[in-house]
Amino acid sequence: MPFLFALLFLAQDYSHRGFVETRTALYPQAASNDASHAVGEALLRHESFYQPFEGVEVAGAVDVRMDTHHQTERQWRIDWRDRTLQRPALSLRRFSGQIHRGPLTIEAGKQFVRWGRTDVVNPTDRFAPRDFMTVVDSEFLGIAAMRATYERGANTLDVVWSPWFTPSRIPLPNQRWIVTPPDAPVLPVERSVPRGSQAGVRWSHAGFVEFAAAYYSGFDHLPSFGVDASSAAIRQFYPRTHMAGGDVALPAKWFTVKAEAGYFSFPDDRIDEYVLYVVQLERQSGEWFFIGGYGGEIVTRRSGQSTNFNPERGKTRTVLARAGYTIDVNRSVALEAAVRQNLDGAWIRGEYSQAIGQHWRWTAGLSLIRGEPSDFLGQYRRNSHASIAVRYSF
Repeated sequence: MPFLFALLFLAQDYSHRGFVETRTALYPQAASNDASHAVGEALLRHESFYQPFEGVEVAGAVDVRMDTHHQTERQWRIDWRDRTLQRPALSLRRFSGQIHRGPLTIEAGKQFVRWGRTDVVNPTDRFAPRDFMTVVDSEFLGIAAMRATYERGANTLDVVWSPWFTPSRIPLPNQRWIVTPPDAPVLPVERSVPRGSQAGVRWSHAGFVEFAAAYYSGFDHLPSFGVDASSAAIRQFYPRTHMAGGDVALPAKWFTVKAEAGYFSFPDDRIDEYVLYVVQLERQSGEWFFIGGYGGEIVTRRSGQSTNFNPERGKTRTVLARAGYTIDVNRSVALEAAVRQNLDGAWIRGEYSQAIGQHWRWTAGLSLIRGEPSDFLGQYRRNSHASIAVRYSF
């Protein structure tokens, strides 16, 4: 009997992959709250996929990380909710089960849910919190959710329910990616993570013209801040929000035109209400690809009773561009830029990447940030940096 079970297990479809990566960032300038000039990071990621039966798949991923700048916790425990201020040293990045039957696909567990069609800024991508420890180099976080996708012909209905809230991780207060006015008083921060679920639905149509409409009801994964006079503290909170929006893609002779927009309403009158939109042109020619567009914002209710950390709004009223060239099968270069329309802030990043053999790859990058202290991008003008990453994939 044990031999039979072993044969059944070996007959199943199991695959895995992963990588080990080290990354070093070098900052020529010291920040007002951070005098360090170098940050080193190490990350081990392992992903597994198991298909016990046809139409059934279990997927999991684990991250193990450490760094020199205390952005990562110094305790070894398995974290799977991604609610900590620091990155967990050991985290369950993904663990979900998926069932596919005909036009219906159901996935439950910790997973990644991506909506939207444009690049750099995605107004309708509400189930996608990020790690913003380094503001200009963010990474998506998984969420606990149940997702049902139904496809019929050219139409797809996507319904998502998340039982608890996963916030974006923002920079630590004693490090260079948090910029505070030099004369600001030092107050304690009281963080309040809401309880409650989120839900959303997206309908999309695929054809010569592709378009979609989406609605989300839940919490803003980016925090707002207000002063609590009773405790003389800064209150960090995540307001309830409703988003209605959509996206469209239209192929033309020379470019593909893409647009995406979302209207954000907040029952809490301390929070601005606004529309975020992006219009971009995209073209691929041979080994080149080009993306250029504009991110805009229309404020429909301005409150002024709170502030927020919102890189999405920070990249509006901005010209956005991305380009890349594949030199050969092993080498590539890429350039990305965001320039405010009033020229008060600009961020430009260039990268060169090269593979060595089947498993090794190194990537060198340079990020230049300039602007005025009052601008979202310009406030990070002392954070221009060079980086080098070495990855071994298996």
